Amino acid sequence: MAEKSCLLGNNVEAIQCWTTLENGCLINDAGCSREFNTGDWRTGLKPLIDWEKCAKCGRCYSYCPDMAFRPKGDGTYDWLSDYCKGCGICASECPADAITMVEEE
Repeated sequence: MAEKSCLLGNNVEAIQCWTTLENGCLINDAGCSREFNTGDWRTGLKPLIDWEKCAKCGRCYSYCPDMAFRPKGDGTYDWLSDYCKGCGICASECPADAITMVEEE
C-alpha cells in the first residue's frame, strides 16, 4: 500500500508517488512500448509493405509512435508486430505509397 501522501481521491493508489520524484518532478524513465508487447491490442489493421515501391527513406521508422519498425542493413525496415497498434501513421507518411493498412487475419 502506498504512503498516505501517495493516495489520490477515494484512496486510489498513485502509479508513482510524487514524493519519490527527483527535484523538479522529473521522470527520468518514462518507459516505452519496447518494454511491453503492446501489439496484442492492435486496431485490427496492420501495415503491408510493397518492397518494389519502397524508397528506403525511413519515414515509417521515424514517424511510428511505437517504434514498430527496425532498420535492416539494406536500407529497408522490418515491421515488428509485437509493438504495432495499427494506427496507420506509417502508411500516411510514406511518400512512395509503399505501405497500405490491411485487415489482420
